[in-house]
Amino acid sequence: MSLVAGLFDRSGRAAHRCARLWARLILLVSGTSVEVRGTLPQAGTYVFVSNHQSLFDIPILFRSIPRELRVIAKDSLGSVPFLGWHLRRNGHLLVDRRKPGAGILKRMRRLVAEHASLIAFPEGTRSYDGRLGRFKRGVFLLAIEHGLPIVPVTLDGSRHVMTRGRLTVRPGRVILTIHEPVPTSALARDDARALAGRVRAIVESGLATMTSTPASDPSSPRAVPAADTRARPR
Repeated sequence: MSLVAGLFDRSGRAAHRCARLWARLILLVSGTSVEVRGTLPQAGTYVFVSNHQSLFDIPILFRSIPRELRVIAKDSLGSVPFLGWHLRRNGHLLVDRRKPGAGILKRMRRLVAEHASLIAFPEGTRSYDGRLGRFKRGVFLLAIEHGLPIVPVTLDGSRHVMTRGRLTVRPGRVILTIHEPVPTSALARDDARALAGRVRAIVESGLATMTSTPASDPSSPRAVPAADTRARPR
């Protein structure tokens, strides 16, 4: 549906509505429940920065954050059937790390002008064991250059739903924590590395609950259905 919508609306808004419906359906069919902790910041353009555990992270974020969202991701994700086609067609930022070029800045400015918020996974790859990798500074440079606040987001448990390297999906429970925004308006480009470290520490603080517990463990607390767990604006 989102691919068809993209033929008529190149802004990506119609496609994103379809993507949110797709996300709801894929979580429902897979038996994935999401508990959202924290609250969304006030209306505006933000960079949501999340850890990366699974291919399910994008549908989880689309379903749980009711904002106009675009993804900043590595270019190879564009080759994933359906998901990649949607990302390429509907205005998301797919970056070739070997030659990012100035084009990415131009597209970034366009998205900001359209009041879309961005989702980034600064580890650059999915985790095998749930532990957090190093945050690369690229997305933090972009946020500083455009004065966009960063909202740290922690995903805990999605790796048990679809483990990296496997195509099988298991029912499971995911905790999504939305942390307080981190302003960037007073920062310079030289602050990007320190900002990356600060945001990484915030994201890591939300990982204590489920990194060693399989999401389908019957001893874990009763899950809340994904359809009822959208983050609420303040």
